[in-house]
Amino acid sequence: MGTTKLIIFFVVLLVLIPALGSRRSFEGGVKWQLLHKSIGISAMHMQLLHNNKIVMYDRTDFGPSNLSLSNGRCRVDSSDTALKRDCTAHSLLYDIKTNSFRPLMVHTDTFCSSGAVLPNGMLVQTGGFNDGDRVIRTFAPCNSERCDWTEHVNYLSVRRWYATNQILPDGRIIIVGGRRQFSYEFYPKRGSASSNLYNLSFLRETRDKSEDNLYPFIHLLPDGNLFIFANTRSILLDYVNNHVIREFPHIPNANSRNYPSSGSSILLPLDLSSLKDPTKVEAEIIICGGAPPRSYLHAERGRFVHASSTCGRLKVSDPKPVWVMEKMPLPRVMGDMLILPTGDLMIINGARSGTAGWLLGRDPVLEPVGYSPHANVSSRFSLMNPSTRPRMYHSASVLVPDGRIIVGGSNPNEGYNFTGVLFPTDLSLEAFHPPYLAPHSAGIRPRITNIGNVFTYGGSRNILFTVSAFRGNKEISVRILSPSFSTHSFGMSQRMVVLRLITVSQHHSQSAYQATVTGPPTAQIAPPGYYMLFVVHAGVPSPGVWVRINA
Repeated sequence: MGTTKLIIFFVVLLVLIPALGSRRSFEGGVKWQLLHKSIGISAMHMQLLHNNKIVMYDRTDFGPSNLSLSNGRCRVDSSDTALKRDCTAHSLLYDIKTNSFRPLMVHTDTFCSSGAVLPNGMLVQTGGFNDGDRVIRTFAPCNSERCDWTEHVNYLSVRRWYATNQILPDGRIIIVGGRRQFSYEFYPKRGSASSNLYNLSFLRETRDKSEDNLYPFIHLLPDGNLFIFANTRSILLDYVNNHVIREFPHIPNANSRNYPSSGSSILLPLDLSSLKDPTKVEAEIIICGGAPPRSYLHAERGRFVHASSTCGRLKVSDPKPVWVMEKMPLPRVMGDMLILPTGDLMIINGARSGTAGWLLGRDPVLEPVGYSPHANVSSRFSLMNPSTRPRMYHSASVLVPDGRIIVGGSNPNEGYNFTGVLFPTDLSLEAFHPPYLAPHSAGIRPRITNIGNVFTYGGSRNILFTVSAFRGNKEISVRILSPSFSTHSFGMSQRMVVLRLITVSQHHSQSAYQATVTGPPTAQIAPPGYYMLFVVHAGVPSPGVWVRINA
């Protein structure tokens, strides 16, 4: 090799080494699995239930879907703008274990709605469009073929379209915002309808010409107050007294983060594992992706601006919190961000440019990105194997107990359109297998063999598990994860708590062990309801087991 070529070689190597160090690749242990080429509807909204089934739905005024209602049923709706009589389904129930699904009957329009799960496991779905914008719909899980939607018309005080829900410590659901709605209310109501509506001027202040304050990011903090982020600003809200306690610093870079600029946000896992005083738990928010100001307006005119490539972290439990910014390997708008059983994050779906909205996104991002919150700053992001299917506007994803991520949807068209468009309507359902599901991890993967399914606040619980190649007590952690309502790049009520581990000991046989943990100390840290519990050993999680935290 000549001197000039040798110099060029070493220069390129010096450039590549830092880049490779900052983006760990787990491609060898990651795969995509096509579950169904078509489930008949485009999965705009998803909610995992504690009976290992997922409710999925889109909207009723798309016209006919590709899934017929059962038993010759039809929906008759005089206010429907597409079909007055519709014999196709716009919602379904997917069974994870059998990889099968059945149609559900939803009567009023669920377009761009929100949801949360009550402590008893019932899904409460709120608002939507047209005749559905003030409707509450409930779905009670059952093991028969009879459970279906129940609808309560005009229950909501005002129209809720692009609103956000959050489960609260007392078991109620707070419903915040929506298009041109600068208020919040609760389900179930207390008292008269008028007393259930509370003004929130922060939402009016954060609205711009693109309405970048829709689907605000909401997280319940360990002190019982709500962190609310809209556009570029965030506040701490005492919802009990309808009082804004403080406003946090603006996120740097001035990029909008909420719909239609559609970044995503997570409350990082609340770690109680080594805390004797749970009031000292740190609470930190992360927000990733989004779009520069006016990107929506530019996209409407055919100019598709590059999405944001930054993530911001804000430790809200600090007396004077400051945003710390990081750069993702890829810019992303309309991405979903999920908490994995390990406490790492996964960012999946979306586009490199444009925004959410009808055909306003371009350049699909096919590669999921992993994020390890506690790794060195230079090695937190990990590029994963790409999918072959663009998941653009109106896609969704949820984590399921076996550790996979179920991914569906993508329909940026005003109706079901499969030909002659840039991004055809996608009715498929896929599963993404994160690195911890790689075959070479089988020996260190724990499996829970016995656990009581009811936890109490502050009570201790023994968890029996087996693992073939045990690597020591220090490699064990126990985590609970609430399943989120996923739509429009935000997982509502998504939450992980790392439980305090008291002891780990061998139990009866060489590969059997017992972990003793303390339940969450308060409902502010873990609201009552159903959670997936995982034992994590040497960075590899067990399959999740459902537990219920009683109020």
